[in-house]
Amino acid sequence: MSRVGRLPVTIPAGVEVKLEKNLVEVKGPKGKITKEMHPDIELSIEGDKLFVKRPSDEKQHRSLHGLTRTLVQNMVDGVTKGFSKSLDLVGVGYRAAKQGKKLVLTIGYSHQVEIEPEEGLEIEVPAANKVVVKGIDKEKVGALAARIRSVRKPEPYKGKGIKYEDEVVRRKVGKAGVKGK
Repeated sequence: MSRVGRLPVTIPAGVEVKLEKNLVEVKGPKGKITKEMHPDIELSIEGDKLFVKRPSDEKQHRSLHGLTRTLVQNMVDGVTKGFSKSLDLVGVGYRAAKQGKKLVLTIGYSHQVEIEPEEGLEIEVPAANKVVVKGIDKEKVGALAARIRSVRKPEPYKGKGIKYEDEVVRRKVGKAGVKGK
């Protein structure tokens, strides 16, 4: 039995969960998320707990069991607390600014890079070298943060680029002088 899948998802007060076959809709104080789950996995609500059951012990059903439970838990967490990812800009002259909803990055290219967040996501710039992506859908928050990071990934020699706040960039030593010739 899946250790994650067998745990029930506790539905807090103020959160409403609707199930229609394999469609899960979660409404809460921060918004509403709808996701379609795999049709083989069975979801049921008993009181203030949501249970995930699998039909058999096949490899695919075992892997979908824990995944489905985690996806539903992330939906519940998203509409109650929300998710955020922080990015740091490292490099001389690298900075971020916000123009309306758009994020404008100045990161060593001949032009500025503009990134428009999709519906339900918010970008904050608390400092010129820091960007915070917030939203209720964990998958979308992570995807937008990855898109921002991909504009200028951190390089291993000086560590310049856009990195996640908790990311450790493995540094390499530079070219050594050649002796003996």
